[in-house]
Amino acid sequence: MFTQSACIATPKRICSIAATIVLAVMSAHACAQSSVQLYGIVDAWAGYLRIPGQSGAAELGGGGLSTSFWGFRGQEDLGGGYKAMFAVEGFFRPQNGQYGSFNGDPMFSRNAYVGIATPYGALTLGRQSSLLYLQSAQFNPFYASFTFSPTINQLYSALGTYPGYRTYQGIPGGTSWSNAIQYATPDYSGLNAHVMYAFGNQAGDDSARKVSAQATYTRGPLALGLTWQYLNFSSTPGDLSNLLQGFKSQTALQLGMSYNLNFVKLYGEYTYSDDTLVASSFHVNMLQGGLAVPVGVGSILASYAWSRDNSNLDQTRQTATLSYDYPFSRRTDVYAGYMYDHVSKLSSGSTWGAGIRTRF
Repeated sequence: MFTQSACIATPKRICSIAATIVLAVMSAHACAQSSVQLYGIVDAWAGYLRIPGQSGAAELGGGGLSTSFWGFRGQEDLGGGYKAMFAVEGFFRPQNGQYGSFNGDPMFSRNAYVGIATPYGALTLGRQSSLLYLQSAQFNPFYASFTFSPTINQLYSALGTYPGYRTYQGIPGGTSWSNAIQYATPDYSGLNAHVMYAFGNQAGDDSARKVSAQATYTRGPLALGLTWQYLNFSSTPGDLSNLLQGFKSQTALQLGMSYNLNFVKLYGEYTYSDDTLVASSFHVNMLQGGLAVPVGVGSILASYAWSRDNSNLDQTRQTATLSYDYPFSRRTDVYAGYMYDHVSKLSSGSTWGAGIRTRF
């Protein structure tokens, strides 16, 4: 028999159960609408490194095939095809635990942006990877390796990011741009494009202004990419004071391609850069060809890059790399490689070694 008090309490219990169910449904709905992910790469190698014109040494370094980094990214579904998104990523050096890919690099050196994705494209604001750097990595078999990629070494390891010897060849401005705003189009049957502008952030000072546009077309085994980039600097640029005094501006144009024949994937790049100084100007032509050949579960990677400038240094550079990459799993691989690097009027450089890379 039910008492009167029991009958009165029953609706309260029902309401409590219903509230619990509603909260659980709301929580599950919120989890389904937003997500945050931790991810990154840890890559270390051991071997020997000699930069052209300098002495060599045995080395245990970071980033044999990929620069180590960690990051958080997430998105929230806003409804109607709109999403809020963010990414915070920082390079680090596993050989010594320091943040950044080199001394002076900020903690979140890879990316640090927030944006909105819509049916009409995506808009992002903050520090973002350079479009030319991303395309340079896409169309060479060693991707973004600062240790073994001829493309990345010729474009970014000398003039700009890791100055190692006297040369006028390379792309200044680094691999990521601060104070940047970027728009990316939706994919139109394999065609997509990006436009990015980086502000100087000081009234009357355009010494750090940067602008870039990039388009990629992919259809089946074929991929094509075209990037244009303009960098403007004052006559006494702060970030280039130890490289090229009086550097005013650089315009760069790059065409990239790849074609996958299954038994071999072919890569090619042509990069033209026009450099303006206070008292003179010069240009640099660079050609790169490469391939990736599956061998068992692993791959043989090979690449050759040639460049020449018509500056007062009149330098020709030739860089060639051969390596083998063997995956233990989808996340972890081991590799070994050798790179020959020669700049005219300097003694030749070379790099050889083996390493381990894991993704998380």
